Amino acid sequence: MYYIDPHIHMVSRVTDDYETLAKMGCVAMSEPAFWAGFDRGSVDGFRDYFRQLTQFEQKRAGWYHLQHFTWMCINAKEAENVKLSREVIAMIPEFLDQPGVLGIGEIGLNKNTKNESIIFLEHLDLAAKYKEQILIHTPHLEDKYKGTRMIVDMLCDDRRLDHRRVLVDHVEEHTIRLVLEEGFWAGMTLYPTSKCTPDRAVDMIELYGPERLMVNSAGDWGPSKPTAVPDFIMAMRRRGHPESLIRKIVYDNPVEFFSQSRNFNFTPPDAEVATREA
Repeated sequence: MYYIDPHIHMVSRVTDDYETLAKMGCVAMSEPAFWAGFDRGSVDGFRDYFRQLTQFEQKRAGWYHLQHFTWMCINAKEAENVKLSREVIAMIPEFLDQPGVLGIGEIGLNKNTKNESIIFLEHLDLAAKYKEQILIHTPHLEDKYKGTRMIVDMLCDDRRLDHRRVLVDHVEEHTIRLVLEEGFWAGMTLYPTSKCTPDRAVDMIELYGPERLMVNSAGDWGPSKPTAVPDFIMAMRRRGHPESLIRKIVYDNPVEFFSQSRNFNFTPPDAEVATREA
């Protein structure tokens, strides 16, 4: 089955992972800007990172006929440095018209601090001014519900934002309803040690239905599994769910959401095969 991984950090994966994903049915992925494991010290460091996301990763994915899309932001972990964050936000418009750039993300909160909230709101203002989609990171573990509540409240306070163009990621059982009831999209992240397992994701789909729901691996430099979406597909099959429902979650829903971006120049896999054969 073809699928799309809506949230994966390929800059921290080896090239073999691209090949493995292609063999397992992945046809495209979206890569949000994120914390690289250390705090970057200058706006030029972020500019180079954004160039890597918009240039080299697209090329690396293309070696295996995978389509690579990306997002721009300064991550919440680095938002405590308000001065640097504002310099990065001012620089982001340089990249918003680059092919494959879907919007602003992954923004959000980490420890739910005042500075994180300030920078989150300034990212929202940037997205509203440029009419960009938004991808949101919600905090980990004990901070998750409080942080998700804060994020949803800030989103709802900005009347310029179309909730259908916002994806709130890393939802769990205690935050998913909060996100869906406000009309946002929700992402379930499949991590081996935190966030959500494939079986828990299936539970949530059985409880809430398939509308505005996606699953992703968020594979990065830490403990993570880039092939987590195929694990979810198998978990759905073990429960007896039809292939049409599985496809909706792992392929149709990502296409529907990302198609709201002017830079989602996606070629369906069947069309790509037909073009190569011609």
